[in-house]
Amino acid sequence: MASHRRPKQPSRTRVTVLTTAAAAAVALSANAANAAPSEKPSKDEVKAKVDALYEQAEQATEKLNGAKEKQEKLQKEISTIQDNVARGQDDLNELRDSIGLAAAAQYRSGTIDSSLQLFLSSNPEDYLDKASTADQLSSQQVEALKKIQEKQRELAQDRAEASEKLKDLSSTRTELAKQKNAVQGKLAEAQKLLNTLTAAEKAALAAADARASRSASERVDLGDAPASSARAQAAFNAAQTQLGKPYVYGATGTASYDCSGLTSWAYAQAGITIPRTSQAQANAGTRIYSMSDLKVGDLVIFYGDLHHVALYAGNGQVIHAPRTGTVVRYESINNMPFQFGVRI
Repeated sequence: MASHRRPKQPSRTRVTVLTTAAAAAVALSANAANAAPSEKPSKDEVKAKVDALYEQAEQATEKLNGAKEKQEKLQKEISTIQDNVARGQDDLNELRDSIGLAAAAQYRSGTIDSSLQLFLSSNPEDYLDKASTADQLSSQQVEALKKIQEKQRELAQDRAEASEKLKDLSSTRTELAKQKNAVQGKLAEAQKLLNTLTAAEKAALAAADARASRSASERVDLGDAPASSARAQAAFNAAQTQLGKPYVYGATGTASYDCSGLTSWAYAQAGITIPRTSQAQANAGTRIYSMSDLKVGDLVIFYGDLHHVALYAGNGQVIHAPRTGTVVRYESINNMPFQFGVRI
């Protein structure tokens, strides 16, 4: 016969737990349904974030430029040292050959000097330290051995210097790659933000940049401020010919520029070589701390870490390569945190 047991009733505790859990689930569902979706950042908020990223990219760009400049300098120095080593080794070989010829002549005559035999079979570095041995040599042989010693010392120094510079070059290349990645990372982050904008918002930002990027044919009131020198005027005139050229990090012209690329190129057209980076350009001349004392062609340094540079154009305006997404243009000196001017 089948058993008809009464089903076990759930305990009061279990009922309470289940009821509480169900209520919580219902509450969460209600909250989720009623919660407002996360708000998309506005066009102005995106622009502010993108501008900040572009500024960080420019900071990394100037570090990148410095590493590039150091790399090029080291490569030239290493090449010069290696050339010196090669020439020095040729000279050393010739000196040794001359001693060898003298030994061969003595050998043929059966009168090879015992001291010369010693030289040919040992290190001449220790040889001349022995006065008794030196006394056995002719003055011509002594002079030849001294030259060999000196050349050996020079070659050892050159090789040691080249080795140190090669280590420095390796670390510089590592820094170069690091800063390049930093620039590209910031630019990619900025682009990701820009991609969140609608087509209309992107068009509005582009239009604002276009209004700011005045072409060379448009009149900008630069006043009648004099240049600090004829060459400063020539540098400024050269920069004006590049209005409208796009900003590209690491570029030095003439298709595109970054900020210090433009200023170094402009002064090169005036026959003056200035350093490559904005930080180095900040120390390239006499500092001018008052805006009212600036003259056309003076460098203008911006931001506390000196990562941006422009050329003073007169009437409170500068000409510069601002940042990614813009072109070489005039802009108010008050649009950026002024630090000081530099008169080359």
